[in-house]
Amino acid sequence: MEIEIAAEAKDKRFNRRVAITVVTLSIFMGLCGVKDGNIVQAMQQAQSSGVDSWGEYQATKTKLHIDETALAQTRFLGLASGARAASAVAAETARLNTEIAKYKAEIPVLKSRAEDFQAQYDALNVHDDQFDAADALISIAVSIAAVAALVEVPAALGASWGFGALGIIMGLAGFLGWSLHSAFLSKLLS
Repeated sequence: MEIEIAAEAKDKRFNRRVAITVVTLSIFMGLCGVKDGNIVQAMQQAQSSGVDSWGEYQATKTKLHIDETALAQTRFLGLASGARAASAVAAETARLNTEIAKYKAEIPVLKSRAEDFQAQYDALNVHDDQFDAADALISIAVSIAAVAALVEVPAALGASWGFGALGIIMGLAGFLGWSLHSAFLSKLLS
């Protein structure tokens, strides 16, 4: 009877360790999921703003090209027409030159803004990948812990702790902005 009590007490200690492992990892994974969701929203906003900026950049370059062509045509027509049309040609030439100067000034600003949104997206994507890796590693850890509880093998619980530790490190990297990034895991999980 004493042997059964000792064995039962041992099982309870092991199961408590498994339970604490699962609860701790699940809570951390939930917190990572919230942060990851916020990062994904920021990525979507950056991507949307980047697409808008590139569209505005392309539209401005198109308007520049159209006005440059119109200026060349206006100058050509000015050469072909008489003195009466010269003032209209001069006014249109001045207007087109103003528009062209405006577009030439806008284009580098628009390009820089679009590139900034792309850089913001890329920076956020690193942290998104960190949270994805944390989620995968912690999910593996919780699964191994569940198996450890069923088969009561301490080595399985140790493996669970190993995967859990890696998941927590990746999650902390996402929370704290560390540059820890696994290209292998990113490619594997993407």
